[in-house]
Amino acid sequence: MDLAIIVPTRGRPDAARELAQVFADTTTGHSAIVFVVDQTDPKLEEYHEKVPPFADLIVRDTNGMVPALNTVAGWLADDGGVFAIGFMGDDHRPRTTGWDEAYLEALRELGTGIVYGNDLFQGANLPTQCAMTSNIIRKLGFMAPPNLQHLYVDNFWRDLGNECGMLRYLPDVVVEHMHPFAGKAEMDEGYRRVNAPEVNAKDASAYSEWRDKHFAECVEGVREL
Repeated sequence: MDLAIIVPTRGRPDAARELAQVFADTTTGHSAIVFVVDQTDPKLEEYHEKVPPFADLIVRDTNGMVPALNTVAGWLADDGGVFAIGFMGDDHRPRTTGWDEAYLEALRELGTGIVYGNDLFQGANLPTQCAMTSNIIRKLGFMAPPNLQHLYVDNFWRDLGNECGMLRYLPDVVVEHMHPFAGKAEMDEGYRRVNAPEVNAKDASAYSEWRDKHFAECVEGVREL
């Protein structure tokens, strides 16, 4: 497996099923998709029923998107058999056939780096979905700053990639973000919870604090790779 895409998800088994199908329809076979669901999710049984067998489904005590992402990314990176590890939300939809091959080609050209496609919402501004070479995760010990819960992870990927000169945007590779803020989905309880003003403020403060204390060290470490 060259590329593993991790999808933390909660309360949206139908969205997970739809993403899995779109993923299967557009991948070239170089990638795998891994859903991570909290063991307390009230729709856990539906995930077991609706996520197709070709997709991996990991059930654990996630305690938020970032802890789930970091735990599974750490497992995959430490295994050593995966060249690149990526993130998508359960509301992302790859539209470009061969998007995974395009990601891998760009990452191999970079050697070490981060790549992202056009989500038709933030575009080049933010990597709301991305893939990075596994050695970055092994070096840092995480995929996203561990003091975050949900927001500002894309800011981190952008800032790290730009600072290290290891970020590649692929405007012709579409991974559409079907988000309510883009007018492409209904605002459900999950969106309201993670986008609440107090959550935004908490993660914004956490990311600012983390940047002040740890960002320079992370940049130095990644540049050594």
